[in-house]
Amino acid sequence: MKTKNVEYFLEKMPKTDLHVHLDGSLRLETLIELAKEYKVELPSYTEAGLKETVFKESYRNLVEYLQGFSYTCAVLRTPESLERCAYELAKDNITENVRYIEVRYAPQQHICDAMPELDVIISSVDKGLKKAAEEHNRTEAVTSGHDIPFTYGIIVGALRYFNRELSPYYAGLIDSLPHLRRKDIFSCASLELAYAAVKIKREKCIPVVGFDLCGAESGFPAIGHSRAFKYIHRNFLGKTVHAGEAYGPESMFQAITECHANRLGHGTFLFDHNAVSDNQIKNPEEFCDSLAEYIARRRITIESCPTSNLQTIPAIENIKNHPIGKMIDKKLSVTLCTDNRLISNTTVTEEYKKVIEGINVSKKQLRDLVIAGVKGCFYHDTYAEHRAFVRLLINRYVDLEKEYLNDFDNSDIV
Repeated sequence: MKTKNVEYFLEKMPKTDLHVHLDGSLRLETLIELAKEYKVELPSYTEAGLKETVFKESYRNLVEYLQGFSYTCAVLRTPESLERCAYELAKDNITENVRYIEVRYAPQQHICDAMPELDVIISSVDKGLKKAAEEHNRTEAVTSGHDIPFTYGIIVGALRYFNRELSPYYAGLIDSLPHLRRKDIFSCASLELAYAAVKIKREKCIPVVGFDLCGAESGFPAIGHSRAFKYIHRNFLGKTVHAGEAYGPESMFQAITECHANRLGHGTFLFDHNAVSDNQIKNPEEFCDSLAEYIARRRITIESCPTSNLQTIPAIENIKNHPIGKMIDKKLSVTLCTDNRLISNTTVTEEYKKVIEGINVSKKQLRDLVIAGVKGCFYHDTYAEHRAFVRLLINRYVDLEKEYLNDFDNSDIV
């Protein structure tokens, strides 16, 4: 059946994930095991119990969605736990034919007595990812040229603000420096991380490929972290910003103009002129149109995370109402990502299935979604090697497309 062919194809096609949070993507059994080992209290110590109480199919709001991070971050407090979870995340991606990932996380959230230094935190994640990559790349399928090597990059995330529960070190710092404004401490912390990212990349040759800004957008504008992004920009690392996830289009505008963003995380409110709150923008519809056109022309890739958006923005209701369809129609550079494999209970393959089932997507549009991921990534090696990797992935994709989608014309595949 044609439908079954599409399913096989989505599973087998080479994929990327440019927006996946390490602390939101633990294996559930690993979380339980580590919680017992480190004496972290969980609402339940069974997978079924945690799926009922914490990691649900749907959430009432963003606050409930974020509850899971209080448990995952609590077990990521040693080099060993970071290395193990990074390794398992890479292995899970390799299993579903994801061949390039950029793992992001906020290293400053993991500072503790066992890991007081940022370089230890970043190195531990790299060890796990590297081990999984080396195992896959030594297989006969890869060495014989029948499969694509797996590779990765690390994106370090600065935080718009520090949650007291998740970031006890910085919460304590705020308490100890009452004469400083909170936003000044947040700004200094992001600059500290930017310095560390550049230094570790240079001195340890770890593939720190990008810098991100995470956390609630409302009340914590990206411009407050512009110094860190300028430093990253001057040192040639990639820049991505969570923008337009829970705030209006002006958040994306600020990410591009103040933080030099090469990519945007989510971009969910890009076309929603009703979400514009800046009174200085006199014509919100024109502003949104111009912003979308600018993003399209500059090929600023949008890391779209449909499942996560449906879970945290109930007003979207279903995939047909998600802006991914409009992004595709307007030919933006957009690719599908998981955001959080555990908390959103998803995989890269599931994200593609959801979009394919929810909107009409042509063969070419599907191919563009996949290619946007590998072209828009912050590849750690030279431009020539990045081009060669893109070509490998495209060739593999086209071969599988001929095998599984040959009976489809280019109008749609559903």
